Order: sequence, then C-alpha cells, then structure tokens
Amino acid sequence: MGPTRDKQVALSTFSYVFSELVQYQTTKIRSAAELETNLEKMGKDLGKRVLDALFHRDRLTKRELTEVGILKFISTTAWKALWGKEADSLERSNDREDEYMVVDSAPLVNQFVSVPANLGALDCAALMAGVVAGILDGAYFAAKCTAHPREEGGTVFLIRIGHDEAEEQKEPELVEMRPVLPLADRALA
Repeated sequence: MGPTRDKQVALSTFSYVFSELVQYQTTKIRSAAELETNLEKMGKDLGKRVLDALFHRDRLTKRELTEVGILKFISTTAWKALWGKEADSLERSNDREDEYMVVDSAPLVNQFVSVPANLGALDCAALMAGVVAGILDGAYFAAKCTAHPREEGGTVFLIRIGHDEAEEQKEPELVEMRPVLPLADRALA
C-alpha cells in the first residue's frame, strides 16, 4: 500500500453539519450570548477529544509542559487538523503576562452562518474558542478562551492561562464541623 493521505471532511459536509448544529441550538436559547455559551461548551468537549486523537495520530509521547509550547501546538498542528490551515498568528499580551491571543483572519465556522436579526451579535467562533479551552484542559492547563470579532475582519481568541472557570462560578461551601474523637475513643466507637 502507498503512503496514507490526510483524511479531510468535505467543506460542504462540514458547513451542513455545523449549520444544523447552530439551528438546533437556536431552538433552545433566548439570546446570542446563551447560544455562544452552548457552542463554547460543545467545543470544549470536542477539544478534549481532538487532543487525544492528535496525540494518537501523530504518535506523540510527550505532552507539552510550557504555556508557549501548548499554544504553538494549538495554533499550528491542531488548527491545521481542525480548520484546514494554521492560525494567522500567536501573540502574547502586552498588558498581562498570562494572556495570549490567537488570530484567525477568516474563521471557518463564521463563513456558513447567516445570523438572524434577533441574534445580531452572534459570533459562532465561540465553538472554536471552546475547542481551544478543551485542548488546554485536556493538557492540564487551567485556562479560559473567548472569541472576539475584529473590526478589520476575522476573530481574536483571547486565552487566559491559569484562569479556572470552576473558581469563578464556585460559591463558598458550608461545611459541617464535627468534633474529632481522640484516638483511644475511635477504637471503641
């Protein structure tokens, strides 16, 4: 047998499946923000699976241990496997040390969705942001990724490393305190 070729999904198939996914989600939501949140959650689940598939396919035995290493992996290898091209750039924020930006001038998911009037501010790149967050989570990096449209077109994916969503949403728990029995009394109890 000859060398294996990269297997790709036809663009028309992807556009149909993605538009159906968005249409299905629109029946369950009330606002564009809620739809973006749902797309982000689905993307996060997808990202964890993509990381495993890419490591298995490329026979990678070492995982990235540095922030920059995993972000380079995401913006090149994972981006090309998922969206057919590498991201346009990976940049570090000037304002914060733990903030990075991946820039894509033409996100694939925004090309096939016509936004209805009642969801005017919808950005379907939230799915891609969720995928990035899922890959980072699967690689044991606590991070949050959000998609932000650019004025000149395209999308910036803002990644905050060390930002845990669970801490943000967690409310303080009330813990019941019980007296501890002395060691001698434990044997009798």
